[in-house]
Amino acid sequence: MIKGGCRCGACRYEIAIDELPRVYACHCHVCQRWTGGAFSLQALVAEDRLTVAGPVVVQEITTEDRTSVQRFCGTCHARIYNTNTRRPGVSVVRAGTLDRSEDLDCVAHIFTAYHQRWVAIPAGVPSWPEAPPPEDLVRALTA
Repeated sequence: MIKGGCRCGACRYEIAIDELPRVYACHCHVCQRWTGGAFSLQALVAEDRLTVAGPVVVQEITTEDRTSVQRFCGTCHARIYNTNTRRPGVSVVRAGTLDRSEDLDCVAHIFTAYHQRWVAIPAGVPSWPEAPPPEDLVRALTA
């Protein structure tokens, strides 16, 4: 069982898997603005393996091609995960909320056309200048 939670500890979650998930960094401007940082570190997790307890606030964002449902801690407003209509059954967990985030393996980078120039994208790690084909990202995360 993998565990994590928000900044203040009011929301805690468990992922019913045995090992830390492999993660990817998204360098798009939306993620930079969401996090206030250079990128967002994310893990794809089957929605039915994720259990969250605590005061969760939900925000729905609809664009021309999908609806994204964001989940935040209702106390500290840390973003914990989201789902979207383009990936049914998949939760996108904010990997920095994992209890053992220092042990994560970042195996892919997306939207690198927008990365901060001081961030070095490691050679040999799969990366895409924009959104990758979904099957390519899944392949990188499961290789």
